Amino acid sequence: MNRELEYMFVERARVWIPDAEEVWKSAELNKDYKNGDASLVLMLEDGTNIEHKLDPKTKNLPYLRNPDILVGENDLTALSYLHEPAVLHNLKVRFVDSKLIYTYCGIVLVAINPYETLPIYGTDIINAYSGQNMGDMDPHIFAVAEEAYKQMARDERNQSIIVSGESGAGKTVSAKYAMRYFATVSGSASEANVEQKVLASNPIMEAIGNAKTTRNDNSSRFGKYIEIGFDTRFRIIGANMRTYLLEKSRVVFQADEERNYHIFYQLCASSHLPEFKTLKLSSANDFLYTRQGRSPVIVGVDDTKELNATRNAFMLLGINESYQMGLFRVLAAILHLGNVEIKDRDSDSSVIAPNNRHLTAFCELVGVTYQDMTQWLCHRKLKTAAETYIKPLPRLQATNARDALSKHIYAKLFNWIVEHVNKALITNVKQHSFIGVLDIYGFETFEINSFEQFCINYANEKLQQQFNMHVFKLEQEEYMKEQIPWTLIDFYDNQPCINLIEAKMGILDLLDEECKMPKGSDDSWAQKLYNTHLKTCSLFEKPRMSNRAFIIQHFADKVEYQCDGFLEKNKDTVNEEQINVLKASKKFDLLVELFQDEHPATSPTGQVAGTGGRTRLSIKPDKSREKSSKEHKKTVGCQFRNSLQMLMETLNATTPHYVRCIKPNDFKLAFTFDPKRAVQQLRACGVLETIRISAAGFPSRWTYQEFFSRYRVLMKQKDVLPDKRLTCRNVLEKLVEDQDKYQFGKTKIFFRAGQVAYLEKLRADKLRAACIRIQKTIRCWLARKKYLRKRCAAITIQRFTRGYQARCLAKFMRRSQAATVIQKYQRMCVEKKRYRQKQAAALAMQTILRGYMARQKYQGLLRQHMAVIIQKRIRGWLARCWYKRCLESIVYLQCCIRRMRARRELKKLKIEARSVEHFKKLNKGMENKIMQLQRKVDEQSKEMRLTNERLNGLETSYSAESERMRGELSRLRGVEEDAKNKTIQVTSLLEELERLRKELSVTQKEKKTIEDWAHTYRNEMEKMVSELKEQNGSLKKDKDDLNRLIQEQSQQMTEKMARAIAEETQQLETDLNEERSRYQNLLTEHLRLEEKYDDLKEVALSSNVSKPGHRRTDSTHSSNESEYTYNSEYAELEEGSRAAEDVTRGIDTSLTLKLQKRLTELEQEKQSLRNELENKEDQFQRARARDDAEFKKARGAELEYESLKRQELESENKKLKHNLAEMRQSLLGNAATNSGAPGSPAYKVLLDQLNSSCEELDVRKEEVLILRSQLVSQKEAMHHKETMTEPSVYVEDVSKLKDADEIKQAYVGLKDTNRLLEHQLQTQRRGHDNEVEALRGELQNVKEENNRQQQLLAQNLQLPPEARIEASLQHEITRLTNENLEFMAEDPTASREARVIILRRMVDLMEQLEKQDRTIRKLKKQLKVYSKRIGEMGAGQTEGQTSPGQMVDEPIHPVNIPRREKDFQGMLEYKKEDELKLVKNLILELKPRGVAVNLIPGLPAYILFMCLRHADYVNDDQKVRTLLTSTINSIKKILKKRGDDFETVSFWLSNTCRFLHCLKQYSGDEAFMKHNTSRQNEHCLSNFDLAEYRQVISDLAIQIYQQLIKCMENILHPMIVSGMLEHETIQGVSGVKPTGLRKRTSSIADEGTYTLDSILRQLSAFHSTMCQHGTDPELIKQVVKQQFYIIGAVTLNNLLLRKDMCSWSKGMQIRYNVSQLEEWLRDKGLMTCGAKETLEPLIQAAQLLQVKKKTDEDAEAICSMCQALTTAQIVKVLNLYTPVNEFEERVSVAFIRTIQTRLRDRCESPQLLMDTKMIYPVTFPFNPSCLALETIQIPSSLQLGFLTRV
Repeated sequence: MNRELEYMFVERARVWIPDAEEVWKSAELNKDYKNGDASLVLMLEDGTNIEHKLDPKTKNLPYLRNPDILVGENDLTALSYLHEPAVLHNLKVRFVDSKLIYTYCGIVLVAINPYETLPIYGTDIINAYSGQNMGDMDPHIFAVAEEAYKQMARDERNQSIIVSGESGAGKTVSAKYAMRYFATVSGSASEANVEQKVLASNPIMEAIGNAKTTRNDNSSRFGKYIEIGFDTRFRIIGANMRTYLLEKSRVVFQADEERNYHIFYQLCASSHLPEFKTLKLSSANDFLYTRQGRSPVIVGVDDTKELNATRNAFMLLGINESYQMGLFRVLAAILHLGNVEIKDRDSDSSVIAPNNRHLTAFCELVGVTYQDMTQWLCHRKLKTAAETYIKPLPRLQATNARDALSKHIYAKLFNWIVEHVNKALITNVKQHSFIGVLDIYGFETFEINSFEQFCINYANEKLQQQFNMHVFKLEQEEYMKEQIPWTLIDFYDNQPCINLIEAKMGILDLLDEECKMPKGSDDSWAQKLYNTHLKTCSLFEKPRMSNRAFIIQHFADKVEYQCDGFLEKNKDTVNEEQINVLKASKKFDLLVELFQDEHPATSPTGQVAGTGGRTRLSIKPDKSREKSSKEHKKTVGCQFRNSLQMLMETLNATTPHYVRCIKPNDFKLAFTFDPKRAVQQLRACGVLETIRISAAGFPSRWTYQEFFSRYRVLMKQKDVLPDKRLTCRNVLEKLVEDQDKYQFGKTKIFFRAGQVAYLEKLRADKLRAACIRIQKTIRCWLARKKYLRKRCAAITIQRFTRGYQARCLAKFMRRSQAATVIQKYQRMCVEKKRYRQKQAAALAMQTILRGYMARQKYQGLLRQHMAVIIQKRIRGWLARCWYKRCLESIVYLQCCIRRMRARRELKKLKIEARSVEHFKKLNKGMENKIMQLQRKVDEQSKEMRLTNERLNGLETSYSAESERMRGELSRLRGVEEDAKNKTIQVTSLLEELERLRKELSVTQKEKKTIEDWAHTYRNEMEKMVSELKEQNGSLKKDKDDLNRLIQEQSQQMTEKMARAIAEETQQLETDLNEERSRYQNLLTEHLRLEEKYDDLKEVALSSNVSKPGHRRTDSTHSSNESEYTYNSEYAELEEGSRAAEDVTRGIDTSLTLKLQKRLTELEQEKQSLRNELENKEDQFQRARARDDAEFKKARGAELEYESLKRQELESENKKLKHNLAEMRQSLLGNAATNSGAPGSPAYKVLLDQLNSSCEELDVRKEEVLILRSQLVSQKEAMHHKETMTEPSVYVEDVSKLKDADEIKQAYVGLKDTNRLLEHQLQTQRRGHDNEVEALRGELQNVKEENNRQQQLLAQNLQLPPEARIEASLQHEITRLTNENLEFMAEDPTASREARVIILRRMVDLMEQLEKQDRTIRKLKKQLKVYSKRIGEMGAGQTEGQTSPGQMVDEPIHPVNIPRREKDFQGMLEYKKEDELKLVKNLILELKPRGVAVNLIPGLPAYILFMCLRHADYVNDDQKVRTLLTSTINSIKKILKKRGDDFETVSFWLSNTCRFLHCLKQYSGDEAFMKHNTSRQNEHCLSNFDLAEYRQVISDLAIQIYQQLIKCMENILHPMIVSGMLEHETIQGVSGVKPTGLRKRTSSIADEGTYTLDSILRQLSAFHSTMCQHGTDPELIKQVVKQQFYIIGAVTLNNLLLRKDMCSWSKGMQIRYNVSQLEEWLRDKGLMTCGAKETLEPLIQAAQLLQVKKKTDEDAEAICSMCQALTTAQIVKVLNLYTPVNEFEERVSVAFIRTIQTRLRDRCESPQLLMDTKMIYPVTFPFNPSCLALETIQIPSSLQLGFLTRV
């Protein structure tokens, strides 16, 4: 031991030291502890150094802290050091850091009130805990409830769950969740509604039994024990409630800051309501009983709403309005009674003032007289042996009597309500077992403790004793089971304290004795206590400063009780005369009922509770109860002791389970932990005592395998032996010297406290040393690698440096040589340049000199030449002057004339300008007007050109005139002499010339003005034209922009429509899947109700004695099958219905009505879903029709466009013809005028070609008219457009021919046209040949049709008359249909009329066929009747004769026998009486294994369909109906019988789907006949439409699929957790931590260990079985997807509920397991089925366990990675993350808060667990069979020899 202490108390070891504020504080040793040291040098967590003194007497060292890997454990007993600080710290870490409110402490569940709503109580959590062992999941109230439920079912022993704790700790909530768990897992939540009724009782019990105290606003002031009853199937059938110790004193007195019971304040707050006016209530401050605490209001509570909830709960439990008002009258009367003021008359008597309004109100409410109540409130009757006399009461005694009456009335009212609540919860079904839930007050201690606290603490002493004994018993059983030596454990036994209270001469006994004394008082009772127990009992003490109090040392703490009021509260005496007055009430029946103890009260619901449905424990009756006359005189203490004794006997007769509720703080702050309050409650509730008992023995327990796996590192290789037990023994003997520290059991090793921590330290040191060695080696390796890299780098640097230097030297040498060469060439260039400069200078000088001399000579010659030119020019100027004078005279004359013409032209131009401006204003901005303006501009420019030409002509004439005038001038010079003579004439002529010159100048000015105006006009026009062009360009640009915008909008609209259609399609698919899922869920519910109904019928039938040989047929058909029943079994069904009526008499009528109502609702909902599905399909069809209409509309637009094109072609043809006619006429006209042309061959040839072209054009016109009705596509239309428009070009060109070249070109064009026409003629010839070939083919088809008709006629002659008529009719319909199709192709209009005629003809034929069919049936019935009569009349004479029916069929057999052997029709014929044998051999007694291995898949489905085909072939509707109904019912029967066999369910799922596919494939619908062969199309059903039956069979397939999934889930579920989480697929990765007492032997049912290989083998078995049965591949994919979803959901749910599984190594195991599952999918080719996606949440959870979880970057990576996980799941995994080794780190609280902040904006469900019951909606894609029915052979092993192939 000293060695271990020295090893543990070393430097840096962590310990716990006491602290006044935090109770315990953590510290660390600064130096090693040595034996004998008087103190320890410690350092606190805040860095403060202290010296901790050791107790010099005990030398007890401080408590050691547990290793970090053990902090936060699920079970406190798993801690290595079991002591108070370790427990407190573990609870704090789990509660504050991990937000976990539940923790195991051995067999106790510690529940800390979080003061916050947590999402851990949903149905998904209940399903996750259902069926699990208690130690396999995280601590939870559901785990305790599951343990109780499992032990009740397994051991058939009643159970109890004891929920205790102080006020406000959450006892009631824990009890409520336990009851909810029982109601859910027992499957009775939807029938019995016991949980709802119990929960409905909560508002009532809280209103009348809860009150506000200083510690809790809703404190329960009574205890209750609820027994939940179960039947033989362990389903809830009822409940019963017992109450204990109602605090009646609170009715008349409340301490400060406390309230009376809630119901009084609720009534006062609702006093304004009309129905409460008669109660005469007002504010709570107006009544004595509600104002003493001076706190009438609770913050956040609306008493009016609370009263409404209470009244609704009353109604739910069957307490009607009249009874409720009666209860409220009683409560109001109590308030008024408390306000009755009693005054002193004298010292010995009292009086009540007359007409006291409160007493008057009391009397009116309870229906008694005022005088009687006044009399007996102030007096009492005393009886002696001789006489009876009335004694007045003093005021104090009268007041106490009044208060006692109030308390008594309230207690009676409380018991009456509890009794009626129990009546509402009880049933008539016999109870098999029960689970009790005890919700009782915990240990209480206040500043002033009175009688109530005394009783409460007394009850807790008894419960603690029972708890200690149970814990000790479990420890003893564990040691005995493991066969280890054990000694008695010293634990605190509180029997002396119990004896002090309840033994003879105990506190209660002395109290009862003092109550019997006439002069008894609290003081005298206290003196008796002092005298009796003060010196004899160490647990009893007397306070120093008081003589009216006493102290009791309870198991939890010392409590001081004040004696005041003990006697009065214990007596609880009531004046009998007051009770008699109340009993005498004539107006208030409820009040009388409250005080009639000898008669049971009548239930307000009118029901009387049954007595045979409950079993109670046999308890010995108390002898005192035999005296019924004194029963009412029993004291409160005695009553409480007896009820407590009954409770303890009940608990001792059951297996208890303990829940201890802890209140973390007094301020109701969420997840706030007050260590002082927690330690106080842990001590009071016995948790620390459990720890102490466990620590006294061997608290740490390891299996040999766990110990070997965990501490393998402490073993050497030679220590490892094949026997792990021997290996562990040898190792422990070496590691732990003291053998008393451990014991070896059969399956476990037991360690004393602290040994696991010692081993963990050894392991950590060993791992640390190994890590140091690994680090040393790695660091050496890294250093050497670094040195080698440096050396290599140095060598490399040297090599490169030397190379660089060599390259630099070579470069220098090359540069030196280059410099020399450069200098040589540079000097040469300099010299050459200097020489060239000198040479150039000499040449320049020579050039300049020579040039100067040449220029001088040139200038001399130039001067001489210029003189000659000057002379010439002067002479010329003189001549020109004379000429100009003559010319001016001529010009003057011309100007006069031009002026006159210009004025006329100006007027025209002004007129035209005005018209243009007007035209421009009217037509501005229009493109067509612009063209007109442009044309006018062109015309004006043309006129300008003409004008210029005229001007040029005038100039020419003027020049000629000037020449003439020059001649005239020369002539005038000849007669100059004559002119000189006529000077007068010359003078006049000069004057006239001057005048003409003036006129000429004026004319020139006018001309210039006109030219300027024309120029201006031209500029304006050009500007206008440019503006118009710009406007036209802008318009074109706008047009292009608009076109582009329209195209973009069109494209956007198209894309938008496409997206909308895609979204609508997706939404429709989603809605369809949801509707399909709802429909399939309804089918499941319907099937469950059917099964339950069958079970009820079987139970009822088994309880009744049936007649011998009578067997009731199964009548559980689905809603769609109810109309298809056997007509031949009508009598049998009547007998069955009568039997059912007899049966239902024994069944609960209400349950039957509920089932019928539920069935009706399901049928209506199913029909509504079908209608909704049909509406969805109609919407989809309308959407498709709308799309088709839009397509047709677009197609119609295209056709209109094509028609317009055809019209253009026609107009062009007409134009072409007209042009040709004009060309012919012009050619003839030219030929007539031209002398050489009329008889020329060229003109004749051209005319012939033109004539032929005209004829060809006429032909083409007719073709266009024909094409108008036959044109289909735009491509053909464009082809004809090109064909028809080419000749028009030539025609238009021919019309413009004017010369021979143009005629030649026209001739060439006509030759091309002729060539084109010849090509078209050849095309027509080929078309004609094709038509001839088509006609030949049609002729051949007609011949073949004729032959086929003959063959059909021959076959019809061999058929029976009925089939012959039907076959001929079918053939006629086919022929008419074909003709109709051909006729439609030829002429649509005529085809419609023919179609109407054909339809009418078909209707007439069908009516005739029906009439003939009815006539034939009628005749057949008559023939059967006649043949039966003939048989009865002469049975002996009919041998060798035949019946009429046989005579009718006689000619058929000789013909059909050889035909059957040669050509089978794929049908099987059977007799009606063989139908049961067919169903029995093919369905009920068929072994799937033999069929799947030896025969073709789906053989039963093919056989059934072939039988159905024959029934359809012979047109027997009853046979079809009975065959289908028998098949469906038989499949249901075999699945009900063997529904847990996967092979059977898979076999019939495959065959049902194949049968459904056959019904579709051969239904005759074109949608299902696409993949059929011609032979298969001949096998289609011809007489009956089985669409409704297809729906029924589809529903049956859905039910089988869901049963298959359920069967697979039942097989896989036990494997998943073990194989995916617990089993170590990668050995050595996962670590094992201490488990403590979590995995108790009582909770473990070892069923073997499953591995991942087990799951893979099972999946392969499922897959191979379905493949052998021929299941559709798409259906297999859906099954596999569902399998993987179940695996992923169950694994993730268990991971979220198991703290020991959330570690880094477990994440690696999960990822490896998932990869193996993906590999399995890959091997099976199922990667595309969506199964991998269902594992995505599990994969992300595994990744979350492995990623780094420290920084903000890590948080961002986690948020982006975990998209498939919800926020609650991510936070849960982070909270549960637990390091397995010391080298791992926990997730900090700040990091979790960061994750929550980042994920705050996610919109998702707050659900924590995945729904493992969710089933994906299944679909059955159509899968046609390629197997020919006529080739199927029936094996003899099926024993179907009675079937005949047809």
